Amino acid sequence: MKIHKEGYAVISIVLLIVAIGNGLAAIYAGFGWGCGVGAVASVLLWLFICWFFRVPSRVPVLGDKAVLSAADGTVVLIDETEEPEYLKTRCIRVSVFMSIFDMHANFYPIGGTVDYYCYHAGKHLIAWYPKSSEKNEHTTIVVSQGAHKILFRQIAGLIARRIVCYAKEGGHVRQGGETGFIKFGSRVDIFLPLDATVKVQCGDKVKATQTIIAELR
Repeated sequence: MKIHKEGYAVISIVLLIVAIGNGLAAIYAGFGWGCGVGAVASVLLWLFICWFFRVPSRVPVLGDKAVLSAADGTVVLIDETEEPEYLKTRCIRVSVFMSIFDMHANFYPIGGTVDYYCYHAGKHLIAWYPKSSEKNEHTTIVVSQGAHKILFRQIAGLIARRIVCYAKEGGHVRQGGETGFIKFGSRVDIFLPLDATVKVQCGDKVKATQTIIAELR
């Protein structure tokens, strides 16, 4: 397990605030029990932030027909819907919600060429609402694998305030390679062809690069 690079600045700033705050509290309030409780609470907060930016060491479950989960979390929606931005056709959508307790790095569900990438500024609705896919801050990435094109979105939630995406149009990506990171609560939607066989159900807990979301024909 390692700390994601997107967390370095946040972790350092919080550590500095904790150190200065505890130092000033000790100087002006003394070393009473209240100061001790505050110090412990602030250190626990810092440790939680370190843990939030964790990236476990994993070997992707690779397969030409397999579509891997792009995120850790819970499957909150499986439906048939129109994808109007790029594919412009009806698709199966599988949505994975990431709570603040889930690992928040995102990964490519298939390997291939990035045909399309677009960042959309937007609102911060609760991430499990279906409309958050269109209205919230999000990115859209399309990876082409010969006959198949898989579109997926990183969607910011109520708490999330920054999406990081490393995708570049025309770039070649590997299945299970890192796509980016969403900070503090969010969702990833994967849009599949209608003839894909979905392997998960609503309520399932999934792991990025480890859980097969669907199999392609």
